[in-house]
Amino acid sequence: MSAETELVGLIGHPVEHSLSPVMHNAAFEEKGLDYVYLAFDVPPDSLKEAVLGARALGIVGLNVTIPHKVAVMDLCDELDRDAELIGAVNTLRFSEGSIEGYNTDGEGFLRALREEAGFEPKGAKCVVLGAGGAARAVVFKLGDEGASEIVIANRTPEKAVKLAEEVSERLGVEAKGTGLDKETLEEELRDADLLVDATPVGMYPNVDEPPLVTADMMHPDLIVNDLVYNPPKTRLLEEAEKAGATPVSGVGMLVHQGALAFEIWTGEEAPVDVMRRAVLEALGRDRC
Repeated sequence: MSAETELVGLIGHPVEHSLSPVMHNAAFEEKGLDYVYLAFDVPPDSLKEAVLGARALGIVGLNVTIPHKVAVMDLCDELDRDAELIGAVNTLRFSEGSIEGYNTDGEGFLRALREEAGFEPKGAKCVVLGAGGAARAVVFKLGDEGASEIVIANRTPEKAVKLAEEVSERLGVEAKGTGLDKETLEEELRDADLLVDATPVGMYPNVDEPPLVTADMMHPDLIVNDLVYNPPKTRLLEEAEKAGATPVSGVGMLVHQGALAFEIWTGEEAPVDVMRRAVLEALGRDRC
């Protein structure tokens, strides 16, 4: 580090378990860029001061995580289309005094699916488990990219119905919300092309938690994407393998949303393989 070093980072609460510093600093080293990425624990009542302070200090940009993704929108001068559509910001860039807000979650999710499973959403039937922030990014991206039908299944069906109505109204896509009962899920998965688990089920340390969908509910042509990345292979993905379906780990979305942020800040192509390797090494060393 020197007086010339550019600073980027993460704001959230908490942030101590984030893999973003490991991932981004590996990328900067690979590209020979004089940048450093730090994590900042910012409680909700300090969000405005933190963002305006970062701009004043000449920080290039920030990633934004829970619980700030929605609240930070009010501090942005400009929003990209995905941020407006999803209603959340996960990346900031400070540019000539203005604060630009981006959402790379949806595009990162889709890039991972394209790369690892050759999936294209146009005309696809997609079943999404969960109705929180991650599910919201996923369903709006799938709808925006031409999915023919989206089924949102959630423990609280009312939340799923509300999200389905919103995506249907805003994008004109066929969407419906339902509960998580096995009979309904079996029926919906019978002709589905994609299953996305956007819940924390099976996430470390609860790695033995039973998955919401089991092998007997899947078919071999199904792509199964678990957004949990710790562990990289969840029990849901093990069930997908048993069924002959295509498993996709949450590591890909983590890496690709980070790669998009890297490109927004630096203007250079992200070293995706280096970023993925850094994440997997950190998971193997510290987490699982």
